[in-house]
Amino acid sequence: MSAGAPVSDSAVPQITRGHRLQFEPAQDCHVLLYPEGMITLNDSAAEILQRCDGQRSVQAICNDLSAAFDGADVTADVHAFLKLAASHGWIVFDQT
Repeated sequence: MSAGAPVSDSAVPQITRGHRLQFEPAQDCHVLLYPEGMITLNDSAAEILQRCDGQRSVQAICNDLSAAFDGADVTADVHAFLKLAASHGWIVFDQT
């Protein structure tokens, strides 16, 4: 995916090798750990990244989050976050 390209609904995101998502009790939030440091995540980012398992498509992630949050339209926010996460190297996409 190039920097300006939109995120495809059929793309399957996965957290990049060397990164690990976990809940950090000392911070009382989810963090993304990597060899050089740690990224503190807000609740929305954590909800999205928890679903980036290399199995679910972007559309499936949007559907799951929408169902979890009373039918809220989360598509634009999910796409924007995934594009940001990919630009930082936190996730990669498999195109299907």
